[in-house]
Amino acid sequence: MMLSLIFVGCCLLFWATYRVYGGWMERRLDVMDERRTPAHTRRDGVDYEPAHDAVVFGHHFSSIAGAGPIVGPISAALAFGWGPTLLWIVVGVILIGGVQDYTSMLASLRNKGQSLAQIGRQSMGPLTYRVFLLFMLLVLSYVVIVFLDMTAATFAPVTAAWGESPTQAAHLGGTVATASIYYILLAAAFGGLRRWGLSLRKGTLIMLPLVFVGLWLGHLFPCLPSWVPALWGSDKYFWTLLLLGYALVASVLPVWALLQPRDYLSSFLLYACLGGGAIGLLLGSVSGATAITWPAFSAWSTSQNGFIYPALCVMVACGAVSGFHAILAAGTTSKQLDKESSAKRVGLGAMLVEAVVALLALATVMTLKDQPTGPPPMVFAAGLERFFLPLGVSKGWVASFVMLAVSTFLLTTLDTCTRLSRLLAQEITGFTPRTAGQRVLVTALVLALPAFVAFQDIIGPGGSPIAAWKAIWPSFGATNQLMGAMALLMVHGWLRRQGKRAGFVFWPMIFMFVTTLLALIQIIWRNFRHDGSFLLGGLGALLLLLALVVLADMAGMAWKEHRRADG
Repeated sequence: MMLSLIFVGCCLLFWATYRVYGGWMERRLDVMDERRTPAHTRRDGVDYEPAHDAVVFGHHFSSIAGAGPIVGPISAALAFGWGPTLLWIVVGVILIGGVQDYTSMLASLRNKGQSLAQIGRQSMGPLTYRVFLLFMLLVLSYVVIVFLDMTAATFAPVTAAWGESPTQAAHLGGTVATASIYYILLAAAFGGLRRWGLSLRKGTLIMLPLVFVGLWLGHLFPCLPSWVPALWGSDKYFWTLLLLGYALVASVLPVWALLQPRDYLSSFLLYACLGGGAIGLLLGSVSGATAITWPAFSAWSTSQNGFIYPALCVMVACGAVSGFHAILAAGTTSKQLDKESSAKRVGLGAMLVEAVVALLALATVMTLKDQPTGPPPMVFAAGLERFFLPLGVSKGWVASFVMLAVSTFLLTTLDTCTRLSRLLAQEITGFTPRTAGQRVLVTALVLALPAFVAFQDIIGPGGSPIAAWKAIWPSFGATNQLMGAMALLMVHGWLRRQGKRAGFVFWPMIFMFVTTLLALIQIIWRNFRHDGSFLLGGLGALLLLLALVVLADMAGMAWKEHRRADG
């Protein structure tokens, strides 16, 4: 019963945050629908394209959800306990994550859909501007690496999460792979039909049942390891190569062709997971199936993650705050919003709903009795299935559905990040592709680093090989949230230039800078000093250097402006 009370109480708190704090920010930022958005003023049919709020919410929510609010809370709770993890999710999303997402999106709306670097360009020198773009590009590379490796792992699982045999785990992965391929083709067909005049309502009624048909087909025709050619001795590497090709193609297509319809349809999968998981959690409390059995507090530090602060903050990552959200908000979402008031629904609303996903993921750990063996997405799927067992749902179907939902969000984040990387690379070089072939070339170049890392054997602290996503997750969390601190810095500068008070942005920014810089220094130290990965240590050191260059330059320019104002 306690778990149900915690879950419902947090959801009510998030709803109050949207209504009260969101409304206050909306008034502070002078939101007016009379202003035309960049989707209308710069419409080009490729990146700038207005869409219904439900479609844009689906795109934004699907892209930011990914595996972040699942992997982060589960990993943190297993390491430190569910109590501090819950506290950071609630405090982080209300005071930092929601503020960052909403203000970043609105700042881009007011600046012709420009990126955060372009918005903050007035506060940087020409060289620092390009350094900041490079920093953002490397952060996105981390995201691509993590989600590329994790998606391939869901298609070719090598371990089970809750006691089934390796054969059953392989069948689950094959089911998810088949259903995901079918789903991509279905989304492409939906995009074409919408382009030819099919209404959103009719299209939704037709396509949603067909999405669930894909799960049934996956059970009938799973892509088993025997069907998949092994690449370098592993079927996972085959899926990795195939996913790289998918990300390349999907990220250069017009947004109406795949991005908008796929993200819109995939959002319903997560809604179903959220609704079904919440119902299972609440009803399970009656039978005792959702009793809290995992310790609220486990340890102050671990050998792999270090001390609880700042490790826990960067491990939870997207469940509380994520710099990737800000890049996305000012990268693709702001180019599709129909009106200014949509920014609150899409930006703040999606972040708060993502926090509910994080709570649900945390609940799957809170009800564990033993340490799980599988990756977090499988732990999440196993947990939701455990919630439904008292209701008589056959074992296997809930887990397959949840894994399909997770894989669609992984794919969404993967190709959205690739598209954003292409746009940043174009901004860095000043090159504007005129043809689809040129877009493909730029995209292939930005995928080179993720492809290289994805096929490497990553050595973790202690000298043992570990999965790429697991090795990179702490570095990803630190750099991703450092990007969040920089996003708040750009928004703060924009608000000050508008003559507005920006304390609600300034103090979260300071906290995130202190937390993430400290975390990144510790990660670099562990990788170089304790038999870790020199590749990860080197990338972390490069990102830290780039961040310090940007901060030093912006601080210097702010000091000069202050001196001129006094003089």
